[in-house]
Amino acid sequence: MSDSIDRVFEISVDGRQVAVTDEAMTLLDVLREAGVTSVKDGCAPQGQCGCCTVLVDGAPRVSCVTPVRRMRGRSIVTVDGLDAGRAEAWASAFCESGASQCGFCTPGIICRLEGLVIKGGDLTDDAQVGRALQAHLCRCTGWTTIREAAVSVASGATVAVRDFAAAGERATLEGRADQSVGPDVALGRGGFADDIAPADALVAVPAGEGWAVAATLFEARSAAGKIQGRRTTLEPTPPIALPEGDWAVTLQTGWVDPAYLEPDSVWCEPGGEPVGPLLNGGAFGAKSHSRLGEVARRIADERGRSVRVVTDREWVVRNGAKRPPVAIGLRVDGSGEVRVAATHGIADILRAVGPAIDVVEVDAAGPPTSAAIRGAGWVELHLALAGLRGHVGSIRAPDGGIATAKIIDGAIRITVDAGQALDDVVLRSYAIGAAHMALGWIRSESIAVDEQGTVHDLTIRSFGVLRAIDTPQIKVEIVESDRPPVNGSDAVFAAVAAAVWLEAGCPPVIPTR
Repeated sequence: MSDSIDRVFEISVDGRQVAVTDEAMTLLDVLREAGVTSVKDGCAPQGQCGCCTVLVDGAPRVSCVTPVRRMRGRSIVTVDGLDAGRAEAWASAFCESGASQCGFCTPGIICRLEGLVIKGGDLTDDAQVGRALQAHLCRCTGWTTIREAAVSVASGATVAVRDFAAAGERATLEGRADQSVGPDVALGRGGFADDIAPADALVAVPAGEGWAVAATLFEARSAAGKIQGRRTTLEPTPPIALPEGDWAVTLQTGWVDPAYLEPDSVWCEPGGEPVGPLLNGGAFGAKSHSRLGEVARRIADERGRSVRVVTDREWVVRNGAKRPPVAIGLRVDGSGEVRVAATHGIADILRAVGPAIDVVEVDAAGPPTSAAIRGAGWVELHLALAGLRGHVGSIRAPDGGIATAKIIDGAIRITVDAGQALDDVVLRSYAIGAAHMALGWIRSESIAVDEQGTVHDLTIRSFGVLRAIDTPQIKVEIVESDRPPVNGSDAVFAAVAAAVWLEAGCPPVIPTR
């Protein structure tokens, strides 16, 4: 008898039998093709973000690097297959603490923490939870709220009544794109484009300079010859030289990836309007000018079929918009010069903050940049000005949010005035997430780009996003205000970045690692 695996077999998923059509597929491939949309693909096949985590015989496993041929006879449970009461407890706790914003990473995190419980772990033990979360990345929430949700599940805390319409309004202000708030979001049901595309849609994936189109994502990627990304040994360096001058303060930044976890995805019907990529999350402004809709419309019209355009982590790193790198020099009197990578609209943003400062746009070989990314340009200039003054004070963002930040005994303490709060839970969650992003931006986040503009860091772990165990305590005070509601998290991002940079001694290059 041959010990080879049959070409077609079945696996048990959430108590039902699911067909496997190709033994070369990963578990994630099979789950997604079977319509299990709660399992997300954030980095496949890197196995680094944790978004695709499921339970295999009760143990957490990253499905994007799990060969499906090894799953015969095993019990696979996704967040959809958890006991209904248990799933409700997790969903409610995540919603109540603000532990899910877009909800892309949270189904995998819930499976991971449920796996901790299955093996006898303690959700109230911060060290145990922190170790479990090392397998995951979360760009939105800053980890604090996720830890709080774990404690809430362990204690069986009751859930307060909230106005989810008002919460969604606050989330949309903070995320700068339509966003819903509710327990189901934590279970991965926020309505991402690739989750709601027609089941019979063709799939288009990047292939060289064009697109490979097939009936399934697995077939399309196989045709495209997808290659595993890598982390380089090339050292990240600022691409723009400082101008000459008698500067009292200087600051250079390099290439930074926004590190949103949902790779860009769009679908379109023939003759229709594209859907995506900004569904239930704004990607911190980085997807604002995506051209994938044009690609989806063109292929759908050519094929006469609905089409899903699905990218991957490597494509996003190479082609997704980045913060414009800068080189800033300021004199004692506040005059100076900013050199910034040529980016539409960035000069106007910088001149609004420093009207007496010369702004020079320069060509910088590298990935595309965008002035729509959170705080692009004006935050860097606020940092330099804070360095010149020697203190931060309150920072007012261009659209009216006001924030202060202090580092006290290693903890980050924030006050934020975003007008009428609408929902304190959501505003606090976004403020904590912005603080986490600012801390990582100053201390560790960067990607390597060579002199020809080629990106070399192609794995999401190489971006330098702070893990849960590396994130300090973050406390937020929301200022009561009768002003109309405005975005508050961008001001928090600026205030925390400035406070962390000053505490580090105003090093001339960030990140400081």
